[in-house]
Amino acid sequence: MELDFSASLPTTKSITESTDSLNCVCVCLCVCVCVSVCVFWFCSLTYNTWIRGYLRRADQNQDGKMSYDEVKRLLQMINIDLSEQYARSLFKKCDRSCDGRLDHIEIEEFCRELMRRPELDSVFRHYSSNGCVLSTAELRDFLGDQSEDASLLHAQSLIRTYELNDWAQRNQFMTQNGFTMYMLSLENDVFNPDHGRVYQDMSLPLAHYYISSSHNTYLTKDQVTSASSAEPYIRALNQGCRCVELDCWDGDKGEPVIYHGHTLTSKVPFKEVIETICQYAFKASPYPLILSLENHCSVEQQSVMAKHLRTILGSKLVIKPLPDQPLKDLPSPEELRGRILVKGKKETPHLGQLGKTGSYASFSSSSDDELASSKKEPGKVVSSKLSPELSELVVYCRSVPFRGFDDPADKPANEMSSFSESDALKHIKDSGKLFVRHNSRQLSRIYPSGQRLQSSNYDPQEMWNGGCQMVALNFQTPGEQMDLNQGRFLPNGRCGYVMKPGFLRSATSNFNPENTGGGPGHIPTQLTIRIISAQQLPKINTDKASSIVDPQVWVEIHGVAIDNSRDKTHRIDNNGFNPRWDCTLSFQLQVPELALVRFVVEDHDHTAKNDFVGQFTLPFTSLRTGYRHVHLLKADGSRLSPATLFIHVKVSRKGVPIKTVSERIGLAKGKA
Repeated sequence: MELDFSASLPTTKSITESTDSLNCVCVCLCVCVCVSVCVFWFCSLTYNTWIRGYLRRADQNQDGKMSYDEVKRLLQMINIDLSEQYARSLFKKCDRSCDGRLDHIEIEEFCRELMRRPELDSVFRHYSSNGCVLSTAELRDFLGDQSEDASLLHAQSLIRTYELNDWAQRNQFMTQNGFTMYMLSLENDVFNPDHGRVYQDMSLPLAHYYISSSHNTYLTKDQVTSASSAEPYIRALNQGCRCVELDCWDGDKGEPVIYHGHTLTSKVPFKEVIETICQYAFKASPYPLILSLENHCSVEQQSVMAKHLRTILGSKLVIKPLPDQPLKDLPSPEELRGRILVKGKKETPHLGQLGKTGSYASFSSSSDDELASSKKEPGKVVSSKLSPELSELVVYCRSVPFRGFDDPADKPANEMSSFSESDALKHIKDSGKLFVRHNSRQLSRIYPSGQRLQSSNYDPQEMWNGGCQMVALNFQTPGEQMDLNQGRFLPNGRCGYVMKPGFLRSATSNFNPENTGGGPGHIPTQLTIRIISAQQLPKINTDKASSIVDPQVWVEIHGVAIDNSRDKTHRIDNNGFNPRWDCTLSFQLQVPELALVRFVVEDHDHTAKNDFVGQFTLPFTSLRTGYRHVHLLKADGSRLSPATLFIHVKVSRKGVPIKTVSERIGLAKGKA
């Protein structure tokens, strides 16, 4: 077949059009080249530009060099949290002149080492077309894949907030340094920041919420010999606790005291505790505080207790039902905002002749449902009479013995029962569905076994699965159980009230915590967590200067029995500064709304139990997908700053993955 070359010869008109097109192409190429040159030039000057600006501000004596104190000032300016150990180590490494001061070149090296995060660089390069900067559009793609606000305004806001370079800010670019700053910020935390404020409906009855609760709040340590003090009340209230316990006994000079009776624990005046509670009740949360009174006082000293409650707490104390509030349902946290409730026995006319039966006429948080409490706790003596003045302060939390699950609609909403941990577990296992329905309308308080002399704690998750609201723990005892408690009450502004899932709030619920398959709340979900790396894990054995942590990471799921699971990474030897695992762990969840996710870092030990390094616990419903940092906490719940984990989270529900922006685009192209 011959080719017709004449057809390819240009006409005068086509030559003119081609010339115009060529000029246009040349202009476009010139613009592209100029932009590329500018970006290349910018990339080569990135460190110099931002270092000079911050160096001038941090260099207090303007001598062009920086002492260690001036370097710490620089770190504060650029909002980088670095431990003292690693900051000094890095400073010493970069001080090649060994004069205790860093010149310009040494400072640049310090900053490069400081910002070096290969795993973050890899994420950055994946989204950056030139490997040097992220355009606004590229940043929006990343935000979309993170399931975040991918609007232009939000992307521009992030550039203004985290980009350190003036040129990049003016041209709406994000550099590798700016991206690193953003990824390290709390804005990119694994915990959903929207849940850091009160975001739930607070107008439902009290029984529809989990309520952060403390057991024997006055104790500093164990149940036998430790000190009783007002300080633990301050700590508990500052943590958002909304139900505290007061174990009241007759004291000298007519003044009641609080302590663990018939033990060697010290005593603290009742009046002092109430004054402390009044001062700190609403510093961490505006929602109602419940005082759980375990009353062992004479009638005379009960009257003194009532007097102190009225005079010290004043208008905060609820002494009668709210106006226009029938007792068909309990009032809401919102309606009781700023108010204090008394939980205890309430005298009623037809029980007046039962004064000989102590359990009916006493305020008791640990034996309300035990008519034979003296048999279970031989050393325990409760008051046989109830002061009318104290009785009338009980309005919405009237303690009654548990009388079974029959006729739930006939039970007044203000009646509540207390259960030992063993009794509560028995109800959950034998009558789980009925207990859930009971807890949809009545308040239940769970307390630890009397055998826990060292103030150890039971697993609160099992009680939450049954819809129990007031799961009382020994706040003074750190450990896994208190980690779970802190995680449960982390969302909703840490106000101490967290709304129970809908299937735990219905009086006709068919949810059974012991048999969840196919029932309410059953949403098969796959959770995939890639543990990528950790940063600045502290040395555990501080006695040995050469000791370096050998970290490994556990991820635990705490929920209904079928969901409980844990898995771990391999260990990394001798690296606490930047260990890297790239280890993927997968979990199958059946009732995700009840699940807590706990990250635990341990220092591996060949010869003994692994040492605890740090942890972080949060509800699955507050877990954010995408690339995230986990800011670890110490055993006591305080921040282990600046130690973090860097992870990637992916969630698939009912076998259908929640697709990222790039996956959706690829799918659309495949269909086109």
